[in-house]
Amino acid sequence: MNNFLSKWLSISFLNLFLVAFLGFILRYKIAYYLPFSNQRYILHSHSHFAFSGWITQSLMVLLIYYLSSKIGEQVFEKYRQLLYANLICSYGMLISFIIQGYGIFSISFSTLSIVVFIAFAIYFWKDLNWIKKKTTSILWFKAALAFGIISSIGAFSLSYLMANKITDQNWYLASVYFFLHFQYNGWFLFAGMGLLSDQLEFLIHERKKLYAIFYLFVFACIPVYFLSMLWIPFSIIIYLILIVAVISQLIAWAIMLNILSKNRIEISKQFSPQGKTLLILSAIAFTIKLLLQSGSIHPALSQLSYGFRPIIIGYLHLVLLGVTSIFIIGYIISFKLLVINKLLLTGIIVFVSGIIINELLLMVQGVEAMSYTAIPYINEMLLGAALVLLSGTIIIFFGNLRQPNRSR
Repeated sequence: MNNFLSKWLSISFLNLFLVAFLGFILRYKIAYYLPFSNQRYILHSHSHFAFSGWITQSLMVLLIYYLSSKIGEQVFEKYRQLLYANLICSYGMLISFIIQGYGIFSISFSTLSIVVFIAFAIYFWKDLNWIKKKTTSILWFKAALAFGIISSIGAFSLSYLMANKITDQNWYLASVYFFLHFQYNGWFLFAGMGLLSDQLEFLIHERKKLYAIFYLFVFACIPVYFLSMLWIPFSIIIYLILIVAVISQLIAWAIMLNILSKNRIEISKQFSPQGKTLLILSAIAFTIKLLLQSGSIHPALSQLSYGFRPIIIGYLHLVLLGVTSIFIIGYIISFKLLVINKLLLTGIIVFVSGIIINELLLMVQGVEAMSYTAIPYINEMLLGAALVLLSGTIIIFFGNLRQPNRSR
């Protein structure tokens, strides 16, 4: 742990608090009356800032730290300006979306954030080539950067539709799901798997399996996008490719779980107990995510799931909170990238509890929506879950501020 890491992770945790705060406002506005606020505008701000200000910012910091451990701490200065640029764009989106929704300023900041990411991807890709020892983690990172750039096609398409007031539902959903898919199934997933694989490289006898896992996930990533588009008729060939891709993901994850289980004693020595618990929770969430995704291969189930907003929200929160956010925090705790204190751990426990409560309530709300039955006070209970999440982020932030000063 050094000053660079401590500073930028503190900013990430502040951003996580702001994401949770906007989420709380959204839930409050659903349950009660909140004048002088536009629900849709706040939702756009919440989602864009969560992707850019919290997850992408945190992954960038962790990837830069990974790079510094391989080629030296001089990389901190090289990437510092890019981190500031991403932060400025993130806060620009946070504010402009609340004020105007999709407008000239919000679209401009969104576009600039993509430009910043592309610049980061180019620099990081080139620096990865300087690492002498070639490992699976390098492949994961390069794929993550590539998929992150590919996701921008969806963002540009969506901005174009909004700016020109084109309301075609199919094009709108295709753009949204394209961006979301290549963000959380591409950039987020592959960056996280790269960080995890780097910590498993000591398992020399498992390296062939680690490579197999990577190639299976890479093969599946592009076809699996069409799971979000099953209301559009596809040829039987595309549908068969989609089935193979879904099976490939399940096989790859089964291999990874087998590696983790078979080598759990050796792995436990590398991970802190608290961090290991968080990573197990993230793995459970990812397993649920894969099973739900695989189930949607049936067109009727896909139309059913994508036809109910609570199910979509629950799925997105499962991926972004249950899988990705818990993984990021678990990774930081596992390898003691920050000094762990009781206040920080308390905040993490509260935050994770809020995620679990939120997901259970969203699941109940989804079942409620499909059966067309009303559950009393479900919106108030979801507001309570949002308050737990918000409280956890506040405690995490102040717990992290207790980090001792250290020189680089």
